[in-house]
Amino acid sequence: MARSAVAISLPRWPAPLAAALVASAILGPLVALLWLVPSVGGMGPADWAAVRFTVLQAAASATISILLAVPVARALARREFIGKAAVLTLLGAPFVLPVIVAVLGLLAVFGRSGLVNQSLAMLGLPAVDIYGAQGVVLAHVFLNLPLATRVLVQGWAAVPAEHLRLAASLNGSVFRLIELPMLRRLVPGLWLVIALLCLSSFAVALILGGGPKATTIELAIYQAIRFQFDIGHAAVLAIVQLAISAGLALAVTKLATGVIVDGARGRTIGNWQRDSLAKQIVDMIWIGAAVLFVAGPILLILLRGGVMMGALPDAFVGAMIRSLCVAGAATGIALALGMALCIGGGRWAALAGVLPLMLSGLVLGTGMFVIANRFVDPALIGLPVTALANGLAALPFVLRSIGPQIDKDRLQFGRLSASLGVQGWQAVRIVLLPRLRRPLCFAAGLTAAMSMGDLGVIALFSGHDQATLPLLMLQLMGSYQNDAAAAVAAVLVLASLLIIWVLDWGGRSHAAP
Repeated sequence: MARSAVAISLPRWPAPLAAALVASAILGPLVALLWLVPSVGGMGPADWAAVRFTVLQAAASATISILLAVPVARALARREFIGKAAVLTLLGAPFVLPVIVAVLGLLAVFGRSGLVNQSLAMLGLPAVDIYGAQGVVLAHVFLNLPLATRVLVQGWAAVPAEHLRLAASLNGSVFRLIELPMLRRLVPGLWLVIALLCLSSFAVALILGGGPKATTIELAIYQAIRFQFDIGHAAVLAIVQLAISAGLALAVTKLATGVIVDGARGRTIGNWQRDSLAKQIVDMIWIGAAVLFVAGPILLILLRGGVMMGALPDAFVGAMIRSLCVAGAATGIALALGMALCIGGGRWAALAGVLPLMLSGLVLGTGMFVIANRFVDPALIGLPVTALANGLAALPFVLRSIGPQIDKDRLQFGRLSASLGVQGWQAVRIVLLPRLRRPLCFAAGLTAAMSMGDLGVIALFSGHDQATLPLLMLQLMGSYQNDAAAAVAAVLVLASLLIIWVLDWGGRSHAAP
């Protein structure tokens, strides 16, 4: 009779301690907001207009992203061509691309003096305006189309080849019998995830939005604090944003379905070589258009920024140092909390993994601003608060990266560890950490890169000479120093990619088998 698996005995106390810290860091600002709300007035017409625009632009962005991603993902799954791996890698770039850099790249293509409007002017056609609702939706599609495509490509790759052959042998429609059910399973949760991301996209609305018809809730919060210093009004808006985001986050946990991809990852589905030349051309057009849409703005920023390196402002060095410090601190916070929660496992990790999804960085920062404003000048603690908010925001990703590996190793090496007397912290050091090097380094790289490019909490707390690289870019764009902003953007992109590559390489080259 086979014996049941025995798990490694690991320390239990770090998990509840970490969960308590996460809950305090998130619920404390939330309580501060709720305490302040009853003492101020309600919502005005402009506030409700911001709520409507926030919800509508998120719904439109998610819908358009998925509608465009379906034919692109299907074409990638159906076709095999030279450079396919590079295309799939490119589609992951916007995930770690700083949002403000993505917006600057879109301005280089679709802005008033961008390539599109220059071409339209040469043809005698009217220019397109990227500012307003259309610009916000365009930027969100740029950021989320690659995410939707990658998820759907994995969905197609997970379809067993036997199912495709069976559907074909029965003279049935492969799309109706196989592909459509797969899309019905993946699309609702994916739509909710993208809509949640668009709800809390502050930098896009700050640069491309504005005005009565294109103001999101988070932009209204920023304006209430930075321009009007009406903290009570900001608290009311933050609670409304929290209610909408929390509802979507709970729906995501219920409907978002992960895709299990085995050795079939990246394989070409079905037997499509018999397709007509017209179908093959259509598929390649979809792939080419997606590559051009994603790669164009990124390449323009890198090329323009590389040429303008001499235009880097004097404040660049200080901003770079502050960004690196914030990224390092945020990564340390996320990894420490993630390790503690995963070692304990169970309900503690599940609870702490859901809480950060319910509060956007700006809402969390607003609550922290309310607390800090009663005791100290918020500008004095802007950088530590930014690091804490970024670390908490990255915690769900860290848990998903290292949690499955820890659960697997606890069972796989349980009997061996027990027979050798390797338990507790000794087991963490000898058994778990060597095998966690790869997922830990990968999670660290993405966390650091995302923190490097974050423009959220720092925009609320920043004081004199406290700008990080994204905030410095925003200041340069606001003063029409676009060449200097492009140079800073190029450095920010290269620094983010270098951090990811170095940490990922370190994890892969020194990981235990």
